[in-house]
Amino acid sequence: MAPPFIFPQTLTSLEEDNDSDYTRLTVQNPSPISSLRPSELEEFVKGVSFDLSDKELFCVEEQEVFDRVYSLVKNFTSLSPGSKFNLVESLRSNLSVLLPNVDSLSRSRRSVSRDGGQDENDEPGGEHSVADRLASHRNAFKIYSFFLVHILLINESSSSSVNNAAAKVLASSKKKRPVDSWNWEPQRGRILNLLANSLEINLSLLFGSSDPDENYLSFIMKNAFLMFENALLLKDSDIKDALCRIIGTCATKYHYLAQSCASILHMIHKYDFVVTHLADAVAGAEKRYADGSMATSLIREIGRMNPKDYVKDTVGAENIGRFLVELAERLPKLLSTNIGLLVPHFGGESYKIRNALAGVLGKLIAKAFNDVEGEVSSKSIRLRTKQAMLEILLERCRDVSAYTRSRVLQVWAELCEEHSVSIGLWNEVATVASGRLEDKSAIVRKSALNLLIMMLQHNPFGPQLRATSFEATLEQYKKKLTELAPKCTPQNSDEPLLDNEVSCGESGVEDEEVEGVSKDQDSLSDSCLPNAEDGQVQVDSSVPDVGNVEQTRTLVASLEAGLRFSKCISETMPTLVQLMASSSSGDVENTILLLMRCRQFQIDGSETCLRKMLPLVFSQDKSIYEAVENAFITIYIRKNPVETAKNLLNLAVDSNIGDLAALEFILGALVSKGEITASMLSALWDFFCFNVSGTTAEQSRGALSVLCMAAKSSPTVLSSHLQEIVDIGFGRWAKVEPLLARTACVALQRLCEEDKKKLLSTNGTRVFGILDSLVSGFSLSENIWYAAVDKAIAALYAIHPTPETIAADLVKKSLKSAFESGEGSETQTDIASGTTVQVTKLSRYLFIVSHVAMNQLVYIESSIRKIQKAKSKKEKMDAEKKNLDANTESDVQKDDSINSELGLAASEDAMLDTLAERAEKEIVSSGSAEKNLIGHCAPFVSKLCRNFSVMQKYPELQASGMLALCRLMIIDADFCESNLQLLFTVVENAVSDTVRSNCTIALGDLAVRFPNLLEPWTENMYARLRDQSVSVRKNAVLVLSHLILNDMMKVKGYINEMCMRLEDEDERISNLAKLFFHELSKKGSNPIYNLLPDILGKLSCQNLKGESFCNIMQFLIATIKKDKQMEALVEKLCNRFTGVSDIRQWEYISYCLSQLAFTEKSMRRLMESIKAYEHVLSEDTVMDNFRNIINKGKKFAKPEVKSSIEEFEERINKLHNEKKEQVLTEKNAQAHQEKVDNFESLIATKKDGDESGESEITGDEEEEDDEEEEDDEEEEVDNSVEKSEILRSKSRGKKSRTRSDGSSEVTELESGDDEEVESSSVHLRDASKSRTKRSSTRSRNVCPDSSVRRTTRSNRR
Repeated sequence: MAPPFIFPQTLTSLEEDNDSDYTRLTVQNPSPISSLRPSELEEFVKGVSFDLSDKELFCVEEQEVFDRVYSLVKNFTSLSPGSKFNLVESLRSNLSVLLPNVDSLSRSRRSVSRDGGQDENDEPGGEHSVADRLASHRNAFKIYSFFLVHILLINESSSSSVNNAAAKVLASSKKKRPVDSWNWEPQRGRILNLLANSLEINLSLLFGSSDPDENYLSFIMKNAFLMFENALLLKDSDIKDALCRIIGTCATKYHYLAQSCASILHMIHKYDFVVTHLADAVAGAEKRYADGSMATSLIREIGRMNPKDYVKDTVGAENIGRFLVELAERLPKLLSTNIGLLVPHFGGESYKIRNALAGVLGKLIAKAFNDVEGEVSSKSIRLRTKQAMLEILLERCRDVSAYTRSRVLQVWAELCEEHSVSIGLWNEVATVASGRLEDKSAIVRKSALNLLIMMLQHNPFGPQLRATSFEATLEQYKKKLTELAPKCTPQNSDEPLLDNEVSCGESGVEDEEVEGVSKDQDSLSDSCLPNAEDGQVQVDSSVPDVGNVEQTRTLVASLEAGLRFSKCISETMPTLVQLMASSSSGDVENTILLLMRCRQFQIDGSETCLRKMLPLVFSQDKSIYEAVENAFITIYIRKNPVETAKNLLNLAVDSNIGDLAALEFILGALVSKGEITASMLSALWDFFCFNVSGTTAEQSRGALSVLCMAAKSSPTVLSSHLQEIVDIGFGRWAKVEPLLARTACVALQRLCEEDKKKLLSTNGTRVFGILDSLVSGFSLSENIWYAAVDKAIAALYAIHPTPETIAADLVKKSLKSAFESGEGSETQTDIASGTTVQVTKLSRYLFIVSHVAMNQLVYIESSIRKIQKAKSKKEKMDAEKKNLDANTESDVQKDDSINSELGLAASEDAMLDTLAERAEKEIVSSGSAEKNLIGHCAPFVSKLCRNFSVMQKYPELQASGMLALCRLMIIDADFCESNLQLLFTVVENAVSDTVRSNCTIALGDLAVRFPNLLEPWTENMYARLRDQSVSVRKNAVLVLSHLILNDMMKVKGYINEMCMRLEDEDERISNLAKLFFHELSKKGSNPIYNLLPDILGKLSCQNLKGESFCNIMQFLIATIKKDKQMEALVEKLCNRFTGVSDIRQWEYISYCLSQLAFTEKSMRRLMESIKAYEHVLSEDTVMDNFRNIINKGKKFAKPEVKSSIEEFEERINKLHNEKKEQVLTEKNAQAHQEKVDNFESLIATKKDGDESGESEITGDEEEEDDEEEEDDEEEEVDNSVEKSEILRSKSRGKKSRTRSDGSSEVTELESGDDEEVESSSVHLRDASKSRTKRSSTRSRNVCPDSSVRRTTRSNRR
């Protein structure tokens, strides 16, 4: 019998001599494989394979066979592919045949032992022979396993090196696979599966104990985990399953638990790709053996870990978290019983672990409590556990880490999707999600938006959530409940309605009832409310019967919950509107998705909020534009053309100016893409032409407005209905809907050139007559007339061949109408001529004159562009024509060179520019002595606007006059320069907010057209930001934002005025200012970085609340993102301390420092600059800001930097105490010196009084009387001094309660000293009473002791 085989540490250890007392099988005579020739080696392998297959299975323990197999395995890499295959197949097949023999051998052993017990004379040595065979099988089992595992290891190490070399070869040149390579992958899978199968047989029979040899298990597990570290192996499902079976079987079946768990945790911490596979191994072991000991042990070990360890090992924390989530996915019930071991880690600092635990709780809530079997007590325990988990998740929504808050909200969304949230908890989750919409972190806001979307999609209340519907249905069922209640027993009637709306923690039966009844809720509410639109609810008297009182009560609770949910979502609409203006594109996109879902479920206010997304089409972010476009198509574009047309025209009718511009932009894009089809345009024409029954004039106008928007991208849209535009747009329907004429004028402007010619040839005279009467007539009301005439004059200039002639006629007619004797009550007298005119007509005349002048300027510029375009087109055609003629190529080059030398092309352009300049100048002030029509009107407008008495008397005339003046100033530079003073005077002093707003807007246009003229008035333009009117300030912000962001105005030293608007009382202005600075920060290298020190200095000097200053600077600093700029700001702000002596500015500068995002470099700069700010550390507020900086630095600092920060903290604390004591000592010394000076002045004053008294009074009696009086006075002084000292000490004690100890004394002394200085300047020389009063006043801060008083009396005597 061969000695037992003991697993060595390494393969070569088998060659070591057996020195120990315990004999073991070792290699005695290894074969020299390396010296054999290939043919000899192949014969050698065949001989070994023959012996292994021909002899018994346990022949491998024979010394000769063992030595030869060992030699081949040791030199496995040098074998040929055929030899490798033969050796591996022999070993594998022998082991596979050996495994079934173990069971038969054990049965024969039991039968022998049983027979031996019955008859001892039969085969006395049988039991020993069976034991020997069992030992041989055990040896063979170990040897085969040992050699096969080592073949796996040897081949894997060699294949990895070959793969690396092959990768390098493939990178340089493509070559075929080497000829001597063999297909190892199938063999690897077979060997691993065989080893896994060998562990699943009853090895206790083979090893003679319940657990196999620990040496064997250690060897198998060690190498299994070694192969688990190879990510390529785990990609093969067969290999992965075999390794998982090996690990699970050894740990669970053979109780190799402690070592397995340690190895698993080590691998999870080290490799991220093993997490899922190890979770499969643990779950597979639990399923196969119904034993969760390995999972429980792992959870216990993870729970025992110190939470602080996860802070440093972030990768390990993430992997552990993933492993727990995967385990919860596979073993929810087992993990739910052990979750208490993990809950304490919610208090740890690692947010990754908290994220994972939130995911674990979500998996457990969804999967661990679904079974309905079991006793009532166990059900109650499970429900309480589930409720506790839900409460933890609700609490974690307010976690300190944004990542955890986001993850928890995602878990809630998953639970809603899986219908694992009860109705009783639904509204609580919705409230938390609504609150997280205002979270400072973008990822949390995104998760909150997605959660609300998921809650709407999977809500248990029905497909429509109108609050009016719920309220009406709820009211009816409450009445029905009160009717049913008296019919029940008194016990039932006294019971309150469902507490907490069917909480999932109380009972599972109630939850099921609510869910069952809520399925029919929508049908109930809809049947009761057939017409619940526009806020008018028509309640049906018939209420469907849902059953007994309990079912009705359950339905009422469900309706109340649904109503609260609807109102909760509706209350988030203002927040969603703010989120649509967020700088984060994710916020905008998800908000739009949520609003679309709200509209689908008919949430109140969702339609209005969706209208506010239209301006986002102008966003430069492509994703935002696409989100708005997709939402627009989903909401308004239908397959039915009539529905689409109705949606679009209603949208156009209800939109404001900004929304109309956005609608025009998006409609143009949709027309270009073909989303707006010809059938939809045809339906719009039907609405415009009143071909659809029930069409109103307003809807007709809306349809024409949409068609005009579409015509901007495709001008041919209007070609087919020119006659209808004229007939309907200017016909009788225009009197019903006044704005219809204005829209028709817009349509005339959008006509293409062919349509314009067609219109002129057919209806030209009629159209011009209509437009003339529209401008000159009085058929339209005052507020509509200005808007209509604006478009009418523009239409004349667009379609008339010579618009200046008809425009001149309009001006003359208006002038004649204005200066005819009017009968109106509102008249004013022109001072120069004495002419009496009607204010309304004069206002219209001024509007027509100025608008004609503006359109004339536009017409000149468009004519110049047409000439330039025609010239360039002609030149291009000539060039192409000449290039085609190859014979004249040299002549072409010669002509071009001559023209370029003579500068003919440049001279033509210069001539064109000169003509354009002259044409523009002749509009208002021509170069000649004779003035044209507008030139005669301009001086009158200027003179009228300077007549402030008339302007104040007629505000509407001032509005028209100033608007006309501004337009004329925009046209002519000389006229602008001569009236700038007037314009700024009006914009400063005008009573009307409208006038000041119009002038502010005009200043922006003037700054664009004549920047050099407006440059000296920059300060006055910024002054409009301080206007009392909200509209003026808003327009000033818009104008300055436009000028600065488009580089038309430099950001000068008045930008602090714009900063003040960040804290404007009007939220709209504040948001506009924030948008301005956000866009400004994107320009170049962020101008805010350069402006910040100047802004800080100017804001510090203004009368600004401390809270407002902090908010402004916090916002501005947040726009600076670059680390280098932050580091430079640290140095700049530290240097500002040296030139500032105001304590308030010290506090502001230190606050700005505390708002910076510090890095290691910036912390070093702060520490290096301590000399610049050490003198300000005496102030407590400044010190608090520096402590905040230090706390920030400690969070990110490495250990070596952290020690430097701690030293810096100790240093500034020491300086703080020293400087504070120094300042206190200086102030005390100064106060003491002032006391001494005041006391000396008091003595001198009293001496003067004594001398004057002695000269006036003669006689001893009188002197004695004086002395007595003086003694009385001194006593009164002493008493007053003592009283004042007591009062002062009391007041000082009161003040010191709210201020620091040292500074309170000094401040009191300073205030007292001021009173002393004032009192000492008054010299009272009258009676003794007045002197006593004066001395008592001085004594408020002077407390001389008794010896000093005695000296004073003696000196007087």
